[in-house]
Amino acid sequence: MMRLRVLLWVLLAGPVAAGAVGTEGARGGADAGKAAGATPAAAAAEVTGARVTPGRSRTGAAAGTAGVRLAIINTARLRVREGLVFAGGDFGRDVLNTFSAILVQHGDEALLFDSGLGSRIEAQYRADMPRWQRPFFRYEAPVRPAAAQLAGRGLPPVSRIILSHSHWDHASALGDFPDAEVWAAPEELGAVAHPHGGVGGAWPSQVGAAAIRWRALRFAPIPYRGFQRSLDLFGDGSLVLVPLFGHTAGSVGLFATTASGRCYFFVGDAVWSASALNEGAAKFWPARVLVDHDAAATLAVIEEIRRVQRAYPDVVVVPAHDGRVQAALGFFPKWLP
Repeated sequence: MMRLRVLLWVLLAGPVAAGAVGTEGARGGADAGKAAGATPAAAAAEVTGARVTPGRSRTGAAAGTAGVRLAIINTARLRVREGLVFAGGDFGRDVLNTFSAILVQHGDEALLFDSGLGSRIEAQYRADMPRWQRPFFRYEAPVRPAAAQLAGRGLPPVSRIILSHSHWDHASALGDFPDAEVWAAPEELGAVAHPHGGVGGAWPSQVGAAAIRWRALRFAPIPYRGFQRSLDLFGDGSLVLVPLFGHTAGSVGLFATTASGRCYFFVGDAVWSASALNEGAAKFWPARVLVDHDAAATLAVIEEIRRVQRAYPDVVVVPAHDGRVQAALGFFPKWLP
């Protein structure tokens, strides 16, 4: 570990991923969100299928994708060197790293896939990001939390947040949506039940509040686009979760199809950029050591995603931090086509 730290300090070519470091020495957020309570794994209710009758939407519309809208809510960004993003990347090239939440409106329900950076990120960062990791895992001001961007837009309140995984830059805003259920795979809830600081775990300051309404999602043995298990959230094929276990023990991906018929595949942190996906490349090795729960399984997931691209070339794959891909699609308040 000491050799790894020395190498990271020597590199100092730029942050591996993600914004502005909070004021050094401030302690106001040291105990942010560390409320005691039942462990999420023990308290979570189990979710095994759609909330509506298969073939009907919540509003009673015919089966299909009618009424489904998607938007990418960008909450922060950071320019990083491509060589720090994936193995074989160009250290001379800067790329845009984004921190986003995916807004889904299905009929009269709004939900988020990941939450982006929230209103308490500065305190959370001070509390749970080790100082030696801060030069490499950062975010830049300003932060524009999803809750603030959604306020006054006339949309339904967010009723669910589905986590691709529980790392710091995906679960930061859970406290900004106190009335929303938070869904995660049981394997991920195991990590949430034992939070710790650092880039490779769930942060106590973000997931430790007893008031969070955890829900454990369960995949059914129903094949979907080559994946052997899936969870159709509404029973109409518009929003389908699949397991992408590797980056974390319970990482998940979301296939989402809009009213136009266009299908997007949000893959979380299985891969950080489309360029890495094109190459079938793993993360830059120091980052891989720090953030990937199972590096071999993560690489296998990358190959699964590449298989989806070959079998379904019209599916748009969206890595969680690829600013180039996301900017080309457009950010909220623009809706995806």
